Amino acid sequence: MSALLDPLGLPPTGGPPSSPRAFPGGGSWRLEIPSVEGPDALAAVVTAADGLGVPVHRVSQGSGVGMLTDAEITDMVRTAADRGIELCLFARPGANWDIGAASASAAGAPVARSRGRGQLAAGVAQAERAAHLGVRSLLVADEGVLWALHLLRERGDLPADLQLKVSVMAGPANPAALRVQELLGADTVNVPSDLTVHQLAELRAGSAVPVDVYVEAPDDLGGFVRHHEIAEIARAAAPVYIKFGLRNAPDVYPAGEQVAATVLAASRERVRRARLGLDELARTAGAPEMAPLGERDQPVLDRFPAPPGTVGGGADG
Repeated sequence: MSALLDPLGLPPTGGPPSSPRAFPGGGSWRLEIPSVEGPDALAAVVTAADGLGVPVHRVSQGSGVGMLTDAEITDMVRTAADRGIELCLFARPGANWDIGAASASAAGAPVARSRGRGQLAAGVAQAERAAHLGVRSLLVADEGVLWALHLLRERGDLPADLQLKVSVMAGPANPAALRVQELLGADTVNVPSDLTVHQLAELRAGSAVPVDVYVEAPDDLGGFVRHHEIAEIARAAAPVYIKFGLRNAPDVYPAGEQVAATVLAASRERVRRARLGLDELARTAGAPEMAPLGERDQPVLDRFPAPPGTVGGGADG
């Protein structure tokens, strides 16, 4: 695209440095479809992806483990495994589902952070339940929940191959904050959707943890549509999950039969948006390469040392 501007005498773009990093199996980016709220939504995503030729590395869910039955989770685990797709479920609850008013305040809102020991324990219990049913990727929105789950993983109380993904609701906006979440146990981190490509490059320089970036964000996250920046985002932030939310769509959390039609329609449209974004990427000269499908390994990451007495002797996961 920039070549068309060259004859016009406009100054060249001073792009950020390219990331030297990649996923362990190679490739700069993976593709994620979020808000896949149950077995029917996952089936709709798979069907739409097949029809549109969209490669899907990961799907994530926002309503939480507690809003799915054991049978529904098992169904999703089976479907995802059959397709080589990573399934990530949210370990809730958080402040925005609690009785406190602070989550709705204009300043200092904890939003999805866990309030008190009770919500911390509930998040851990949901993680334990999901792992028992075969889930190996969990979404968290609280640094305390992240640290606790990481320590339990280190102890052996949770499976060693369980991956912990930080929600955009706890997304770090500077390199030091991203580094802290890596040290706390994050395997991937959803960063704020309004960061510039230069700022994403700054985050990448500060940490090796893969980042997730909404290239189309839901309205409650800003409603940004950044399909034209996918190549630059992947180049500067690799390894990165390119994530397709959906602008102009209602918030459906917690999802259920009352919003089933909306969930299914939105799931299909997110895949279609991914097709549009991938077509945009394909028209970009020298676009970064996709990571192979079916892989979920993450780079070797740094962690804070566990407090004395907290690691060792855990049960099998």
